[in-house]
Amino acid sequence: MPSGRQTNARIKVGHVIATLLLRAGLALAVLAAPAIAQDRRQTPRDAAIAEADAATVRAPVEEQSFVSKGSVSVNGRAVAYTATAGTLTIRDDNGRPSGSFFYTAYTAEGSNRPVTFFYNGGPGSPTVWLHLGSFAPVRVKTDTPAYVPPQEYALGPNPWSLIDKSDLVFIDAMGAGWSRPLGDRTSRDFSGVDQDGDAFARVILRYVTKYNRWKSPKFLFGESYGTLRSGVVARMLEERGLSLNGVVLLSTILNYGVRQPGYDQNYLTLFPAYAATAWYHGTLPGPKPADLDAFVAEVRAWVSGPYAAALAKGSSISDAEAETIARQMNTYTGLPIDFLKRANLRVDLPQFQTELLRERGLSIGRLDARYTLRPGDLNADSPDDDPAATAINGAYVSALHDYAARTLGVKTDLAYRLSAREPGWTWDWSHRPPRGGVQTTPNTAVDLAHVMRANPKLKILFLNGYYDMATPFYGAEFDASHMLLPADLNRNIRFTYYKSGHMIYLAESELAKMRGDVAAWMDESSR
Repeated sequence: MPSGRQTNARIKVGHVIATLLLRAGLALAVLAAPAIAQDRRQTPRDAAIAEADAATVRAPVEEQSFVSKGSVSVNGRAVAYTATAGTLTIRDDNGRPSGSFFYTAYTAEGSNRPVTFFYNGGPGSPTVWLHLGSFAPVRVKTDTPAYVPPQEYALGPNPWSLIDKSDLVFIDAMGAGWSRPLGDRTSRDFSGVDQDGDAFARVILRYVTKYNRWKSPKFLFGESYGTLRSGVVARMLEERGLSLNGVVLLSTILNYGVRQPGYDQNYLTLFPAYAATAWYHGTLPGPKPADLDAFVAEVRAWVSGPYAAALAKGSSISDAEAETIARQMNTYTGLPIDFLKRANLRVDLPQFQTELLRERGLSIGRLDARYTLRPGDLNADSPDDDPAATAINGAYVSALHDYAARTLGVKTDLAYRLSAREPGWTWDWSHRPPRGGVQTTPNTAVDLAHVMRANPKLKILFLNGYYDMATPFYGAEFDASHMLLPADLNRNIRFTYYKSGHMIYLAESELAKMRGDVAAWMDESSR
């Protein structure tokens, strides 16, 4: 034990050290004063940044639900339903929240009802069009292929809803609509074929678990890029223990590989849609065939035979054969023979859009070739815009905002984004197919074939618009036939066709027909 003298000495030393440290600290403070003053001069800017950051509207981690009730008459029978608009939080493998998905679900009373998950494409699109155009209990009124002016905007009951057959869940893609990343994630973390597919698989699993729908018959319903997504999601769900009853592919693009420059398949893919469009607009040089289906069947046979053989010859084709092929192309479209020969028998879509009705002073739509637009330059080789998109956007966006606020009761300060494509946005097109390797131009028909072999009861329904130039019906037929399935599994694939475009549901008569086709197919697939 130290003596009292030793203790006092230590105390004195401690006081000396403390004093020295205090003086040193004051000196350092004085020396640092200019730097501190400089930092303080930056404070207003820093404060403004901090204030802006604090004011940024962020998606909630805690899941939200806005519940309302409704009723709609379908096939003469009133169907009461519950509408739930809200958010579902997905988490990474460590349980950390990574994304908040906005969805709107319509459910009706009944035991073991099917549930169908809907999404649009883009990639990076919200699901406002499928939601308010196809099979929900409400629908934006459209019919004729013409611009919808503001005074004609209308949202009303949908007599062609599928609510009598299935519960319906409409999901916005991450970064679009009211879906947002969470935590340190950004939209870039979801911007890719597999990244996007994984996120959708997680949100579907979350819905199924939250609402105890594991025993319900389950369907995917994707449109456009959403069809490519469905191949990825179906496989990921199967691998994670959720088996589907069916997959509906509306306006299909499963294989981007066929669109690479230097390959002829895309010209073959487009031509039957060119012919159907020419039939619609009356540009065929001879008498108009009475039956569109029969006419398209004839064109298909020619495309898969003489036209495919001619393009396969490339520049070695003889002048005589090129003349013969150009004349037949003219017969099926009305495009000038000299124009066809100058194009080397390969007409790009923008050229077709501007050339077909050039003498009438019109260009035609890409999403739906029934729509027309007066170009600013009558000599242009590509259209100014897509009239099939601009014609309806105002009606749909206006209806969505009004319906969400007044009827669904959605309360949010987030802006509804019509696209996840922010400045600097890129999409990772690489894809890992079931058997390994990496595809740089994805073909998820391979994924669907893999799932069908694993789940031999899985049914696939292709819904095709004859006037769809964005995802032509002949391309869907090509992709399906190259899944190379055995005959018994091929019987699980069905094709239907409609006199409409990419968004088949814009035409009331075709929506009614499509509703009947999908409803019957669902009944069959749920058993």
